[in-house]
Amino acid sequence: MTPTLVRQHLPHAGPATRVDLCARARDWSEIQERMFVPLYESVYERLEVGTGTRLLGLGCGSGLALLMAASRGAAVTGVEASSPQLLGLARERLLPESALTRARADVRLVSRLPRADTPAYTLVTAFEPVGCRAGDTEELGETLAAAVPSAGRGSPVVLVGWGPPERCATSAVLRVAARLADPLRVTGGWRPALRDDLEKVAQRAGLRPDGSGRVACPFGYANMGSAVRGLLSTGLFDAAITATSQEQVDKELAEALHPYQRRDGTIWMPNVFRYLIARTA
Repeated sequence: MTPTLVRQHLPHAGPATRVDLCARARDWSEIQERMFVPLYESVYERLEVGTGTRLLGLGCGSGLALLMAASRGAAVTGVEASSPQLLGLARERLLPESALTRARADVRLVSRLPRADTPAYTLVTAFEPVGCRAGDTEELGETLAAAVPSAGRGSPVVLVGWGPPERCATSAVLRVAARLADPLRVTGGWRPALRDDLEKVAQRAGLRPDGSGRVACPFGYANMGSAVRGLLSTGLFDAAITATSQEQVDKELAEALHPYQRRDGTIWMPNVFRYLIARTA
């Protein structure tokens, strides 16, 4: 769930709330991104990612999934077009020596898709879950159409979506975003996942489904403040902030999280994510 950091502002919605994009990116990197580690591990284990894998990560965020693949011996290329702040954090994480020495040859981090005539990738991942924001499946389809030519014939492409709402405790919290954004019909708000979201994306991109899986990815936070910051870093509440205010969203988000707060103050929300493995033609 790479965060969407650019919001659409409505001229009649009052003064626009200023978002600290650097802080938002840091919250994603330090709080929220780690929630998806079980998903990354499951996919990499199933596809036997390792030496010889040439991975193209779409929407790589601050690079945690790429780091895990590189630790297995894979050569990785990460594309993060939506946020220079996230791309900068990914460079800090994966290329710590780049300021003093030449960057490692097996790691590339770019803001645009590589040209189709570059050496073929053996694996393409799109780990940002679709089925949670209106229009996200169409956006992913366009990205895949541009990326698939860079992959070798028969290469796996991994797509990820939210599981059934009844198995995702966070869905109840995300409904706050939909409810607050709805009065002004702000675009980009949350929507419930549909059963065939991933298959439709694969079909539009000319990919052949070749297996799927489900992975438990509970969202756990040290305290209420951490939970609010982590969820806001996803960008899924930006439309609600546009329609109301930062203070209103913070208040209602905390109220929605209260049922998941334990006696020691920690927050725990079980979730299930689904992934689809599709093959290039």
